[in-house]
Amino acid sequence: MLCTVLLDHCRWLGRLLAVLPLILCGSAVASAQQQSGNQLKLLIWSEYFDPAVLADFQKKYGIQIAESYYETDEIRNEIMFSTNGGTGFDLVLSNGSSLSSYVKHNWLNPITDKDVPNLRHVNPRWRNAFPESERYGVPFLWGTLGIAYRQDKINKPVTSWLDLYRPEESLRGKIVMIKDSRDLIGMALKALGFSANSTETAELDAAKRLLLAQKPHVQIYSYVTLAQNSSLVTGETLMAMIYNGDALALHQHNPDIAFVQPREGCNLWCDFFVIPASSKKKELACKFLHFIHEPEIMARLAQFAYFATTNLAAEKILPEEFKADHNIYPTKEILEKSETYADLPPRGAKKYNDIFNLVIQ
Repeated sequence: MLCTVLLDHCRWLGRLLAVLPLILCGSAVASAQQQSGNQLKLLIWSEYFDPAVLADFQKKYGIQIAESYYETDEIRNEIMFSTNGGTGFDLVLSNGSSLSSYVKHNWLNPITDKDVPNLRHVNPRWRNAFPESERYGVPFLWGTLGIAYRQDKINKPVTSWLDLYRPEESLRGKIVMIKDSRDLIGMALKALGFSANSTETAELDAAKRLLLAQKPHVQIYSYVTLAQNSSLVTGETLMAMIYNGDALALHQHNPDIAFVQPREGCNLWCDFFVIPASSKKKELACKFLHFIHEPEIMARLAQFAYFATTNLAAEKILPEEFKADHNIYPTKEILEKSETYADLPPRGAKKYNDIFNLVIQ
């Protein structure tokens, strides 16, 4: 039986976001510590991993999977810091820009091609995309950050980040923004023509003014749910910052939900599985990573989540329609304008946190 620790993403949790990291961390770690034996404990995004693949892995190897979920990269980082590097977990799904920080704290086990032979299928572009990613991370899926909107209720074409950050008056109280400083501030910087990794005071001040002016239009700083009762599906929300695959998943519930990668470019992200140094089950964890990078398995995972795969062999067997969808595999023009997040220096991180806290308070 697959074990899960489910976090409720209902809107009322918005009032509890100030303590959510501690709630999430406590419940996740408590669950992880209750499990024992032939089991792997994963810290991962919700609604991201095909349950049928987990069932196949359990059937093949007799290893159970216990999943715990986080809502944003920053909440996952809170969990990592609160548990001294993921103590209680055997695998953690991390964004690329956090890897170097984890390594500096000696929190990760190195992972070699010998440990995970199917790494031979992974595109070198993603293995080397971030500092420390080749030695400590196993690339999973990749994608973009963009805008989902109700095209049946918004008459003006949405093409720019400024459509989100300087919205029409009709969108007052109808926008959902991700409660993550890098996404919130990074894309505000992109909207203004700056780098998403800028630490320049003048540029960050401009981003701050943009965010404060947008604030009356924001319904909540959180993340839209992906279920059939999502506020984007019902029309309570008309526009949201969102990851591309999640927007495509919501489109299945309501075809009037459209997704755009803004013309200024996006955040280009890649998720990596890492093994905490505290885990006593590195061999089992590597067996799992080898299994999911079987080309047929990785192709299933990509199609389940509507995200692009890092596995070149899997890419070859994906349906042509899937690979031709520019919402999944962006155009060359969008890729050239997009950026991955860099690990910010301490002073830069403080500037981002100060702006973030001012905006969401």
